[in-house]
This record gives sequence, structure tokens and C-alpha cells, in this order.
Amino acid sequence: QLQLVESGGGLVQPGGSLRLSCEAAGFSFHSYAIGWFRQAPGKEREGVSWISSKGDSTHYADSVKGRFTVSRDNARKTIYLQMSALIPEDTAVYYCAADHIVGATLWEGAYSYWGQGTQVTVSS
Repeated sequence: QLQLVESGGGLVQPGGSLRLSCEAAGFSFHSYAIGWFRQAPGKEREGVSWISSKGDSTHYADSVKGRFTVSRDNARKTIYLQMSALIPEDTAVYYCAADHIVGATLWEGAYSYWGQGTQVTVSS
């Protein structure tokens, strides 16, 4: 069974940057696509980005395109979400999720394995 643990969240000023990490434990990590999601207070969880199992394909929500970059290091079993030009609307709990997914999807129902989340707060 795959287990995921996010880290790297914190408080950052508008315009700043932050890098989130998602460490995986379990076998066959390299065969799982990874999605990043976030949930702001009082709002539904939304998909942020997706990366293929090999890391050769990515997809982003329009709200973060050009500001966020997802990458993975399969040898280290770690996925990264580099966030730049952060705005207060990016404030949320960020989750990584995994499943055997071939095509890009930001639909949370497609993912079976979830981390516990890490808080990101963008505020001056």
C-alpha cells in the first residue's frame, strides 16, 4: 500500500515562493501518477496539478498555470510542487494523491491514496 506525506507548507508573503514535498512509502511508486490538490476554508477541494508516473507529462489548473511547477524524483520517491508568485487566494491545505492514472486528471475521485495535507498561508 502506498503512503504519502506532505511537507514544506508555511506562511509566506504575497509574491513569495514555497516548495512543497510529497514523500511516498510503498512499492511500485514509479507506476503511480500524482495529483496535487488544495482546499481553502469553506471551499471544496480543487485540483492543482498532475504529473505522470514517469514525470514526462504535466497538467495544471488555469489558476496556477505559469506560477506552479510539479516535478518528481522517482529514485527518492518524492514529488515536488514549486509555487511562485503566490497570492492570498493560494491559501489552503495542500494534498498530494496517487493512483494508476494514464491520462491527466484533476478529478479527486480518480485517486485512491492521499496524504494528510500541509497548510500554506499567503499573507502579509
